[in-house]
Amino acid sequence: MQKLLRRANMFRFGVDYYPEHWPEERWAVDAHLMQEAGFNTVRLAEFAWSRMEPDPGRFDFDWLDRAIAILQEHGIQVILGTPTASPPPWVMAMHPDAHRVLPSGLRVAYGNRRNYCPTHAGYRERGRIITQAMAEHYAHHPAVIGWQIDNEFGDRCYCEQCRAAFHAWLQRKYHSLDALNEAWGTVFWSHVYTEWSQIPVPLETAAPFGDGSHNPGLALDYYRFMSDQYVAFQREQIEILRRWCPHHFITHNMMGAGYDRLNYFDLAADLDFVSWDNYRRMQWTFHPEVRPSEAALSHAVMRGLKQKNFWVMEQQAGAGGWQIVSVAPRPGELRLWAYQSIAHGADAIIFFRWRTARFGTEQYWHGLLEHDGRPGRRYAEIKQMGAEIARVGADLAGSEVRADVAILLDYDSRFAFQIQANNPAFQYTSHLHDIYQAFHRWNVVVDIVSGNDDFSRYKLLIVPALYVLPEETARRIERFVRNGGVLMVTPRTGVKDVTNTVVNMPLPGLLAGVCGVEVEEYDSLPEGVSQPLTFVTEGFQNGPAPHARIWCDVLRVHGAQPIALYTQDYYAGKPAITENVYGAGRAVYVGTFGDGELYNALIEGLLKRAHIQVEMSTPPGVEWRVRWQGERPIHFVLNHTSQKQQVNLKCRMQDLLTGNALESGTVELPPYQVLILAAQSTEDEASVEKPASVYEG
Repeated sequence: MQKLLRRANMFRFGVDYYPEHWPEERWAVDAHLMQEAGFNTVRLAEFAWSRMEPDPGRFDFDWLDRAIAILQEHGIQVILGTPTASPPPWVMAMHPDAHRVLPSGLRVAYGNRRNYCPTHAGYRERGRIITQAMAEHYAHHPAVIGWQIDNEFGDRCYCEQCRAAFHAWLQRKYHSLDALNEAWGTVFWSHVYTEWSQIPVPLETAAPFGDGSHNPGLALDYYRFMSDQYVAFQREQIEILRRWCPHHFITHNMMGAGYDRLNYFDLAADLDFVSWDNYRRMQWTFHPEVRPSEAALSHAVMRGLKQKNFWVMEQQAGAGGWQIVSVAPRPGELRLWAYQSIAHGADAIIFFRWRTARFGTEQYWHGLLEHDGRPGRRYAEIKQMGAEIARVGADLAGSEVRADVAILLDYDSRFAFQIQANNPAFQYTSHLHDIYQAFHRWNVVVDIVSGNDDFSRYKLLIVPALYVLPEETARRIERFVRNGGVLMVTPRTGVKDVTNTVVNMPLPGLLAGVCGVEVEEYDSLPEGVSQPLTFVTEGFQNGPAPHARIWCDVLRVHGAQPIALYTQDYYAGKPAITENVYGAGRAVYVGTFGDGELYNALIEGLLKRAHIQVEMSTPPGVEWRVRWQGERPIHFVLNHTSQKQQVNLKCRMQDLLTGNALESGTVELPPYQVLILAAQSTEDEASVEKPASVYEG
């Protein structure tokens, strides 16, 4: 374990490699180029099941042994991926009913990947068999340091095996059909169940809306059940690896803040640390603009899943796409995005992929090398970064990100909005990002927390659209405010209890007392309709008047004071945003989803009330982040724009990437460039810690 800890303190820099795609005589060439680029870590084998087990029970690791040996000769260590994300044809021929079933009832055909049902007993057995064979073979290999479980879990299945397992899951949860019928309110539409076997999975029905329109309690429980199935699928493989390889770490590569089919908090619980796949330009985001706050939010989510640093297991290495080629990353962007990952808490950068594939679905998902294997501009850019990582790795070791602000992310609420969106323009992830982006503009670090986390270490807690509000979470929030915390709540909070039943009390339900308001009624606005708000409390509005959109809660105050009023329609003059003093703290209720400018207008007042200092003001598109090595701050300054930018240093600093000293004053930052700074003395450090804006009060 001490060896593992020493390895954990080493900054990991590497690439995802597929030796099975290339002639064996090429492997040494690749390993040499990797070594030249400064790589110390490579991920292997997560899509190589057919090579490792070409027939049932016949294992062939000889080719992989040879590839690992070549990498080891070049000073490179290895992460192995369990290959269950993409089964070989013989597995699915053996278990044809292991193909996932879609909500339409259609069973997917063989092809692509992630096409399996995580519940299927036969498929899970084959997964255990290949995992154990790999674990036994590589348990004591000196070059193998850890494991990635599967790859990018996973989509929901609606097959008969899932239905049977769902019934068992429900019996464990509710114990009796009477309790289930009461919880779901199955008396509605005469859906009272008298046998467990009668309960359906939420396939499409005769409903005209295309989503099945199942009972909301049933649908939410099914989404929870499917998330639990992936957790259990992962746990089976983890248990094997823990038994055979207790000295190896175990992780899984997740898909960032936007992925909404699994409860990532639950999935992360069994892992040593979280990893994720960070792509900024892809076929599915075909636009020239890359918003740095989107990646920053995903980094915050990944860091928040276990409240610790994370790895990026797939960092973009080139244009991404399957059928369509995305906009190419500009010179400097790959390095910039990788350093942004590090600034937000990544302890490893593993690029995807090494060489661009010449065949298969991902022919146009570009790697560091071109199709013909030539090292070009992208390789040179990352090779430069490799030399820099060798210089700054010791400064990053053991460092962490610290925050005074937290945003509560809730997967039950996220699932419930998938069932009932409330307004077609509302997207939970977009709402989360709109709020996060406002803090990002101010260079305020934000943690992401669950409803089960300890809020007491934060000064400001944001609760966005906590649609499903458990009683215990409400008590934690109430205690946080009563003890002096500042709270901001947005609409559609406290609407449902944990059964997805609307609460029998005025909204925001269990938080109405803390917020000092009741929602008299609400207005769901058509797309494109908005109205300006007028602020009546000083210290909040910052910039042009923001607009209410998507949703308007019509509020009645019970002790709260208005901050902003509606200006149009039948609720003109009614409070839209309020503030309530509660115990030693304050609660701000925002009664509309607004636009991005709304949250920017509120930031200054919230920070002032929470006594939070802004680390540094920067021009738009320039990001300032800090990692703390003990009490020593390491500053990252990142220019995400295509123009030169200027930042103001408060004291003399050292650029850790170059070793150069930078005097206090204005420093010019070229397009897509990065500074990593540390003060040169204790006196300098005291100066730089003084923020650009200090809020008293």
